[in-house]
Amino acid sequence: MYVIFAALISFYVASKSRKLSFAFYFLCMGGKPDHSKKVSKPNSDLGLIVALVTADAIYLNHPMANDAAKEALLPVSLDPFQNNALKRRRPRLSSSDPSVRINQQEQNSIETLLHPESNFSKQLGFKPVFLLLAAYLGVGSLCFFLVRNQIKGRKTNGILDAIYFCVVTMTTVGYGDLVPDSVLAKFLSCIFVFTGMALVGFVLSKAVDYIVEKEEILLVKAMHMREKVGPTEILKEAESNRARYKFLSALMLLLVLTVVGTLFLSQVEELNYFDAFYCVCATVTTLGYGDKSFSTEGGRLFAIFWILISTLSLAQLFLYLAELSTERRRRSLINWVLTRKTTISDLEAADLDNDKVVSSAEFIVYKLKEMGKITEEDISMVMEVFKNLDIDQSGTLSPSDICSPNYLKENV
Repeated sequence: MYVIFAALISFYVASKSRKLSFAFYFLCMGGKPDHSKKVSKPNSDLGLIVALVTADAIYLNHPMANDAAKEALLPVSLDPFQNNALKRRRPRLSSSDPSVRINQQEQNSIETLLHPESNFSKQLGFKPVFLLLAAYLGVGSLCFFLVRNQIKGRKTNGILDAIYFCVVTMTTVGYGDLVPDSVLAKFLSCIFVFTGMALVGFVLSKAVDYIVEKEEILLVKAMHMREKVGPTEILKEAESNRARYKFLSALMLLLVLTVVGTLFLSQVEELNYFDAFYCVCATVTTLGYGDKSFSTEGGRLFAIFWILISTLSLAQLFLYLAELSTERRRRSLINWVLTRKTTISDLEAADLDNDKVVSSAEFIVYKLKEMGKITEEDISMVMEVFKNLDIDQSGTLSPSDICSPNYLKENV
């Protein structure tokens, strides 16, 4: 069931990289040591476009793109450990200078755009998530406890059975060892199965994401145990192979849960190893045949936590597998675009200002369009932003533009 949620989450993942483009623009503006100089815009506004849209290309960290080329195209680092150096290069201005307020706003924008998930974590941290899940389980368990006499099947403890039935319903496992036997009990089951699916698909996926992302760094360290790898190199390695590490981490987590579940069922529920593994597979995939299930108090207490984590882990595994496949196809396309022979028609298409020559900025934009990373609509939107920022209509941007009364009035 939760494989559907994994597919829906992938649309959200694909939208994150767009925010980096605007972060690059602000870094280019704020990283200049001399604020008296204008930020030049080569080749008829193409400089700004490149500063915005090349963020995605550099973020890919493609093996064919060397570091020197990246530094030449955009001399701004996304390395969080270099933020202090970036701040030190900026001139000191008086607190009354309006550009100070602008720089502070830009810095806040940079932090927000470079770390979009940190904003979300502040709004919905682990404590609210835990409280939301606890509220659902509390209300659901109370309802099913009140109608416990209208639920038939193999019972152990009233409260434990109510929580267990709530979890099995929420995760759509549905063993059949406990089933509603009245109109009211069936009605409550219908309500909690739909609300539970939405809750699990949203809340618990965040918890599994947190665990997997923590394991990514540990996995990189383990794979480079013999090398002296610092924190900066570890973060760069994790970013460049993020899809693969996420998939391997989710696979490792699922394997651990499978082994733990099999051993527990064989020892506590007294199933043979094959039947225990069979029950684990039926549970993790939410099939829930019902011929093998948790029937003891200790088993159901363990199942309350194990079922929640294992079902979501499988959904996350399929999500990361799809992401890994997509990433490989995208890298293959980029490799083809960067290595194929350039033709006369390519030069004509890349010549945006029709001056019979193709500048580096025009060539970059053309290649990014070929890679499918930007479209004509993207360029048009960026140019509209540039025109709005260019208060004096000079074709270039300078601190005087963003410190002008008109700009400050519009962005109060």
